[in-house]
Amino acid sequence: MDSDTLQVFQSELTCSICMNCFLDPVTIDCGHSFCRPCLSLCWEEGQTPRSCPECRGISERPDFKTNIVLKRLASLARQARADHDQSSEEQICVTHQEAKGLFCEADQTLLCGSCSEGPKHAAHSHSPIHRAAEESREKLVKRMRSLWKLRAKMQISLNQEANKTQSFENYVALRKIMITVQYQRIPLLLHEDEKLHLEALEQEAKEICQQLKESVFTMTQQGESLKEMYRELTGMCHKLDMDLLQSLGSVPSCRSESEQLHVPQPVVPELSVWPIPGLIDWLRQFQVYIVLNNEEVTHHLPVLEDLRCLLAGPDGPGVDDTPPRSKYFLAWGAESFTSGQHYWEVDVAGCCNWAIGLCNDSWARESDMTLDSKGIFLLLCIKENSQYSLFTSFPLLPQYVKKPLGQVGMFLDYDGGILSFIDVANSSLICSLLYCSFSSPLKPFLCSGYP
Repeated sequence: MDSDTLQVFQSELTCSICMNCFLDPVTIDCGHSFCRPCLSLCWEEGQTPRSCPECRGISERPDFKTNIVLKRLASLARQARADHDQSSEEQICVTHQEAKGLFCEADQTLLCGSCSEGPKHAAHSHSPIHRAAEESREKLVKRMRSLWKLRAKMQISLNQEANKTQSFENYVALRKIMITVQYQRIPLLLHEDEKLHLEALEQEAKEICQQLKESVFTMTQQGESLKEMYRELTGMCHKLDMDLLQSLGSVPSCRSESEQLHVPQPVVPELSVWPIPGLIDWLRQFQVYIVLNNEEVTHHLPVLEDLRCLLAGPDGPGVDDTPPRSKYFLAWGAESFTSGQHYWEVDVAGCCNWAIGLCNDSWARESDMTLDSKGIFLLLCIKENSQYSLFTSFPLLPQYVKKPLGQVGMFLDYDGGILSFIDVANSSLICSLLYCSFSSPLKPFLCSGYP
C-alpha cells in the first residue's frame, strides 16, 4: 500500500476525538463512530442529553456494542502503519543483524528469528509483533471496561453519599424542632434536660457530617484516580506495536488495581438514643387499647415494595420484581379517631419490615396502598441486606435514628396536628410528624413482615 493510499485508509479509521486509530470502536445513533474510551470520557462529564461530539445529534442510548467491522479494519490500519514504519527504520538485533519481528511472551521482549531459536528462548512462546500487540490491546481493553464499570459504581456511591450529606443536615434541623416541640408539650420535663439533649444532638451530628464529608472526599479522589488510570491505559493502547509491547511491564496488576480502587463502604448516619425522663409515664395517661381487625396474610404489600424501589432508585441496586418471600400481616384498628389525644403501643420485635401509624378509611380500603397516597401517616422500617432504615410518610423522609427493638409507642394529638413515635424501651423520641392536617377519621394501621 503506497503512502497516499495508506494515509486515506487511516484517515477513515481515525477517531475524531483522540485523532488516533479506532480503539474498541462504537457507532452511535447518528452513524458516527468513536473509540469507546473517548466517548465514555466525553459523556462521563455529564452531558444531558448525550450528544454526538461530531454532529451534536442526540443519542438516546447510553451504551453501544463494539463495531466488529471497524475494529478489524482499525487493526489492519495499525498493521499497515507498522509495516510502513518498519520498512523505513527497522529495529535490528545487534547480535544477528536481523529485524526484530517476534515477541517473547515469557520475557516480554522483542526478538529476531535467530534469537527465538536460541537456548534462552527456544522453550518460550513467540508471536509476530502485530498479533502480540493486538492481543495485548484486547486484554487492556477488557481491563478498561472493568475499570469503567467500577468508575460508574463509584460515581453512584459518590452521588448517594453527597445526597445523604444534604439529607442528614436537613434531618438534624428538623429533629431539633421535633425535640423542642416534645419538651414544650410536656410540663414535667425540665428546660435543662432539653438544652443538654439539643447540645448532644448538635455535637453528634457535627461528627457524623464530618464523616460524610470525608467519605465524599475519599470517593472523589478514588474516582479521579480511576479515571486517570483509564486514560493511561487508553494512551498505552494507542502506542505503536513495538512501543506497546515494551511498555507492558509498567501496567499495574489486576490485584493492585483492585486493592487501590475498591469502592469504600458508605457512612451509615445514625444518631444515638437520648432518653427523655418521665416521657412514657406522661404519655400513658392518654393510653387507649386498640382492637385490630381485617387481619390477613399476603406475600406482597405495595407500600413496602414501593419503599424498596425508592431506596434502590435509578442509580441503586436492582430490585427483584418477583414477590418477596416475607409474609406480611396486615391489620387496621376497629376504632377511628376524629379528635383528642390518644396513646397506644405496638410490638415490632422480630419483624424485618414493618409499617405502623395512621391511615384514613379510604386508604385502608384501597387495594394498592401506595406511598404517594394522601391520608397516611406512617413510620416504616425496611431491611436491605443486613441494614435497617427508618422512614416516615407522607412525605417520605429518612429518619437517621436506631431501629426500635421492641415496643413502639404512638401519640396522636389530632387537634394539634402531631403524631409522635416513641421507643418505649429507651423512653426516647423516634420522630414526630408535625403540623399535619388531619381532616378525616383515622384508623391505626399495622403491617409486619416476617422472613
